[in-house]
Amino acid sequence: MSKETGGPAFPLDASTPVNSVDEMKGMALRDYFAAKAMQAQLMHPLVQNGEGTRLDVAMASYQMADAMLEAKSKS
Repeated sequence: MSKETGGPAFPLDASTPVNSVDEMKGMALRDYFAAKAMQAQLMHPLVQNGEGTRLDVAMASYQMADAMLEAKSKS
């Protein structure tokens, strides 16, 4: 299952010195969006009361990230 990642969350410009190609990759924008969505979900009272599993929270976070990437592509 391949998903659009949105590219790097914190891209470097050409003048930024890097030590390796791996250093240039960084975090995918999709993962960054999912992490932000997860933070908000973890504050929801139902989640704090133990309703829903960690997997539920993680999956919902990536669903929100995918929606954010879609919205970004349309703006």
